[in-house]
Order: sequence, then C-alpha cells, then structure tokens
Amino acid sequence: MIDHVTFGVTDFARSVEFYDQAFAPLGVKRLFEVPLEHTGGVKVAGYGDDRPWFWLAEENATRGMLHIALTSKDRASVDAFYAAALHAGGRDNGAPGLRPHYHNDYYGAFVLDPDGHNIEAVCHSPEAT
Repeated sequence: MIDHVTFGVTDFARSVEFYDQAFAPLGVKRLFEVPLEHTGGVKVAGYGDDRPWFWLAEENATRGMLHIALTSKDRASVDAFYAAALHAGGRDNGAPGLRPHYHNDYYGAFVLDPDGHNIEAVCHSPEAT
C-alpha cells in the first residue's frame, strides 16, 4: 500500500500557495514542514487530513522529482527492503532507522532506483517486543 508520495517542485513558494488553495475544498491542508536540518536545507511540506500523505519537496540536484513510500508491516521488512534494493542495484538514500522528526515510531529506509527516484519503505508501529 502506498503510504505517501512526494513530488519535486521547481518553485516551492508558488507550489505551496497553489496546493494550500486547491486542496482546501477537499479538507486537505498543510500539516507539516520538515525542519531544514533534517532535509539538507531542502524545503519540504506535507499535506493531508489526519496525517501527511501528499508531500512537496524543493527540487535540487540530490533529490529526484518523485518519492514514493510503501507501508511496511514491521521494521524487519523495512530492513529487508533496503538490503534487497541495494542488492538489486539501488543506491543508498538513507539507511533503515528511526526518523523521530516525523514521529517517534517512524522507521524508514530510502533507496534511489535506477532512474534516481526516491523509494522508501516505512513502518509506523513501535518495535515489536
């Protein structure tokens, strides 16, 4: 299942203004902006209703124009995805680990596919005991 999608945009301010207005009638609003220290200085904003699932990211040379995150059932599956993707020729874009700047249990891994798209597996559940 798709957890969230991120689109790279060439003019972040223009795009945020557009989506703020276009999504309002649908009850979708800007819920989150990732602190710049967690993005390497790239502006990122998340939209949704109860949680962010549509993201915009300022385009730059190190980030592809598309990011798709798939929901994983557990953290071990995130780890397995990362290993399999690297073995298949993907490039590391963020090793498996917690990303508490999203929320305390956000455990994700990121790889770039052969075309440079940022593909993620994410588990939102606490670690199994």
